[in-house]
Amino acid sequence: MKYSLLAILSFFLLNCKEQPTEMLSAQTIIDKSFEVSGSQSVGASDITYVFRDRRYRAIRSGGVYSLVRMQNKDKDWIVDSLTNNGFTRRINYEVVDVPDSMVTRYSASVNSVHYFSVLPYGLNDRAVNKVALKDISIKDKNYHTIQVTFNPDGGGEDFEDVFLYWINSETFKVEYLAYSYNESDGKGVRFREAYNERYVKGIRFVDYNNYKPEKASVALTNLPQLFESGQLKLLSKIELEAIKVN
Repeated sequence: MKYSLLAILSFFLLNCKEQPTEMLSAQTIIDKSFEVSGSQSVGASDITYVFRDRRYRAIRSGGVYSLVRMQNKDKDWIVDSLTNNGFTRRINYEVVDVPDSMVTRYSASVNSVHYFSVLPYGLNDRAVNKVALKDISIKDKNYHTIQVTFNPDGGGEDFEDVFLYWINSETFKVEYLAYSYNESDGKGVRFREAYNERYVKGIRFVDYNNYKPEKASVALTNLPQLFESGQLKLLSKIELEAIKVN
């Protein structure tokens, strides 16, 4: 009887080890990240902050948004606004005409800062395509890998860009990300490392160390390994100051 129980126990333990770990879907991972990051509150908020001496404000409510950048330049007060209705530039409170080519550039610039400031908010937009790739280890921590691409319809001017997000498998927080870009003035890839985490009114904000590899042709999936081996160059720091949430 004793040997039978041991055999049964051994068989049970062996089969438990052989059972593959269930892989979470990309949607489940992002939903969990939303929850721990307070992203569910971003869609009905008024957020202001300072980035590189420019003031930013994002007002979102029920799918309606107003993303604003304000700056002083050559004694002029310039306000760029991106809304559901398009882009507008005001100089000293007067609306000015902007060439179509510059509208695209200014819109992308304003949207980019606001997009990164409240990640993972935005990753559940209808134009977003999410795929879960294999988990990896970065600095001895396990991360889910989420690849994000965009549909041409609703994905903005940079819909061809590809993003990878590495989300901590225990905390479900976005701690690393990478993206490729292809613009009129060049193409390349970037890798970002989150730091200085803080919560304001329940919403998670982080700053980033912004890196680049020596070659723009490097695959995004290879960037974590290059980061760990010190083969990425620190380009800049993405730091948000004076954050307020209403």
